[in-house]
Amino acid sequence: MYNIAILGASGYTGAELIRLIAGHSSMQIKALGGNSKAGQKMGDVFPHLRHLDLPDLVTADEINFAEIDLCFCALPHKTSQEVISKLPADLKIVDLSADFRLRDPEEYEKWYGNPHAALEQQKEAVYGLTEFYREEIKAARLVAGTGCNAATGQFALRPLIEADLIDLDDIILDLKCAVSGAGRALKENLLHAELSEGYHAYAVGGTHRHLGEFDQEFSVLAGRPVKVQFTPHLIPANRGILATVYVKGDPQAIHAAFEKAYSSEPFIEVVPFGQTPSTRHIRGSNFCHIGVSGDRIEGRAIVTAALDNLTKGSSGQALQNANLMLGIEETEGLMMAPLFP
Repeated sequence: MYNIAILGASGYTGAELIRLIAGHSSMQIKALGGNSKAGQKMGDVFPHLRHLDLPDLVTADEINFAEIDLCFCALPHKTSQEVISKLPADLKIVDLSADFRLRDPEEYEKWYGNPHAALEQQKEAVYGLTEFYREEIKAARLVAGTGCNAATGQFALRPLIEADLIDLDDIILDLKCAVSGAGRALKENLLHAELSEGYHAYAVGGTHRHLGEFDQEFSVLAGRPVKVQFTPHLIPANRGILATVYVKGDPQAIHAAFEKAYSSEPFIEVVPFGQTPSTRHIRGSNFCHIGVSGDRIEGRAIVTAALDNLTKGSSGQALQNANLMLGIEETEGLMMAPLFP
């Protein structure tokens, strides 16, 4: 039984980690960090977890990390670098923030607006897109979880770029994101009266920070710079991401490439050609559904991908990586069926 600590346990991804680990046969939660709510019971912060026997929230300084086998850091970017740089050098860490995703510190500063504060830790960080970095993750001490938007887009595009099946200079990624992706902090634009009964585009024109991950990962795959056209939209839903990707290529060949690439992946489901996934079919699960359709314009294809931003896009991915790091079966604690309706 491995002892687990979660820093940032009072946020959505922290609560999701607790929900998942509660059904895990080889992990027990030893410490919960939440500086702003230190001293409170987890059942008071998140009543849906009140049936669990959990430690009270404490500050990070109160945790004895000598007793911890693996720590999840579900902290905001910048804060995560500061905290992780002070943790024991032999502690296994899965970071859910953006702080270690970009290998080039200058790219981090470009997209996140502040200098990288943990350069030594960045050198050892492994990018946490499990299906494509599995062997590196098994041997890693520090794993950097991907952005939820970045994960969705990569599941929909990586096999196609790697197989050279699409025009790399003409990729359009249209993405719909549920509101929990913005975190739990109070924000005026996320109030019910401001958000419900409509949806809107944001970070238009190539300013979204997850573009840094797309640029990094797609360019490495292709062996040359690749830049996608990406526009996210905020929708009035609690969970889920739906990506619609427009590419130039043969639709049937693209569908076959997905079936080949994901045939042995436990969490990636490729739906029959012409069918389209829905966020309602992956809600609360660690699954990602991918579909391919042809377009009326010959030589064009439409790829759709759906996942739960809090699970497969963040906390589920983090637990998948932690399982690998600790030598546990990768699917442990993650095979629950989606919630429907």
